[in-house]
Amino acid sequence: MAYRKFKADFLFTGREMLDGNAVLVTDENGIVQTILSLQEAGDDIEILNGIISPGFVNCHCHLELSHLKGIIPEKTGLVDFLLSVIKQRNFSADIIQQSIADAEKRMIENGIVAVSDICNTTDTLSQKSQGNLYYHNFIETIGFPETVAEQRFQSSVEIFNQFAQQYSLPIESNSIVPHAPYSVSKKLFGLIANFPGNHVLTIHNQESEEENRFIKSGDGDLTRLYKSLGLDISFYKPTGKRSLENYLPNFYRNQSLILVHNVATNEEDLKAVGNWQLAIGSSESGLPTGNYKLETTNLFFCLCPNANLYISQKLPDIDLLIKQNCKMVVGTDSLASNHQLNILEELKTIQQNFPHIETKTLLRWATLNGAYALQLNDVVGSFEKGKQAGVLLIENADNKSLISSRAKRII
Repeated sequence: MAYRKFKADFLFTGREMLDGNAVLVTDENGIVQTILSLQEAGDDIEILNGIISPGFVNCHCHLELSHLKGIIPEKTGLVDFLLSVIKQRNFSADIIQQSIADAEKRMIENGIVAVSDICNTTDTLSQKSQGNLYYHNFIETIGFPETVAEQRFQSSVEIFNQFAQQYSLPIESNSIVPHAPYSVSKKLFGLIANFPGNHVLTIHNQESEEENRFIKSGDGDLTRLYKSLGLDISFYKPTGKRSLENYLPNFYRNQSLILVHNVATNEEDLKAVGNWQLAIGSSESGLPTGNYKLETTNLFFCLCPNANLYISQKLPDIDLLIKQNCKMVVGTDSLASNHQLNILEELKTIQQNFPHIETKTLLRWATLNGAYALQLNDVVGSFEKGKQAGVLLIENADNKSLISSRAKRII
């Protein structure tokens, strides 16, 4: 068997940052064999400058929207962004397919090895079937009136079945999920939560304070969205609760849930998450009923900072999420709301706005944490024996800063 040996200024394993004395050993296909000291590694070591890292996990993407790159106006706010996306439907199948292929190619070049992808259609299925990346396909369901729940859900099941028949991995790689709290009825939430095999889920969470306002009081800018769509929402009864506290009980506590965006998530919301988890007690969850920490839940908080700046010019309170021990992952969102599908650029934006966050912390969010969120941690996310996690070189980077760095795929 042929081996490759890699040494750089730093080796990030997915869990910790090692210094230049560490040597990564893989086979010729990139399957990890071991990590040795420089003294043990022998000859034929490839000497590199920068940080060697496992491949990135993109925990939120809409690959099927790649044809909208550069078309949707920036900084309009959530409602106008959504309306712009809905109106952009006059593209040929050839353009859509070529844009999907080009976007996937760029993700691979940018060091991404696994993707959490939102699907409203089967447009990405042909490209994904080529097996270039690991995908978890989240078939997204939308339907705010209770009366359309069954019909909308069955439409999503049909799309799910096509993915299940044509795209398979050694692990379950498809789920049916809700779009957002303001676009899914309680009945539809129930159908989603009880769909067999729905063990990994995701939802757009608190992307705007308008979401909290509408769920709590029934007014605000989101009402303009419904009016523009010709949707009568007179049936809606405001809950008096903020969004996250209101919808979270629709899920089972043993389901893994990726909350995406979290721009308007505050301390009150995180306390509500803790209270929801604790309500079941230790007999059902195995968790103690005191000294609760969010790091013990199946919740993952996905950051998509460049998309947030593109749409609303606002970022989540990342310091609060860290303080509350939230499990963090990173996504790019779509080319409708971003200039590139590049996880390293997301990490740079975080570090530019929160310079005290260490490089190793950011890299863990983008590698092993993401792998755990998608339940792919047995195959990607870290340099552990038997994994084919991808090998990246992050040039012009060190253990303190990624700001001037660029990623280069080695394997």
